[in-house]
Amino acid sequence: MLGVRTDVDKLFDTLRQIQEPKGYYFNRDREKTFQLLRALLVNKDRYGYMSCPCRLAAGDREKDKDIVCPCVYREPDVQEFGSCYCNLYVSRDWNEGAIERHLVPERRSAEHYRKSSE
Repeated sequence: MLGVRTDVDKLFDTLRQIQEPKGYYFNRDREKTFQLLRALLVNKDRYGYMSCPCRLAAGDREKDKDIVCPCVYREPDVQEFGSCYCNLYVSRDWNEGAIERHLVPERRSAEHYRKSSE
């Protein structure tokens, strides 16, 4: 059905307009990007907020405030590695292949996960 826009399409457009002027771009792998955006919407339905789809959420906004997308780790991840942990947000250089791509290590401490399970 041509002309039908999904919630994922709308989220993509909205976030792109907000984040690109700040220097954060969506991964050019559109399939991966839309898979992650769908997961954000699932988390929003599940928890009431868009927690990072690549991390275990507690279901408590206060406990998860560091991983509400865009998470607090995105900026240092993109600065250091060109990509956030999920590879949803990337730098222009990362998208263009101008920098080497590395796995982004988890910056969230194990303490957060222990608190989440309590």
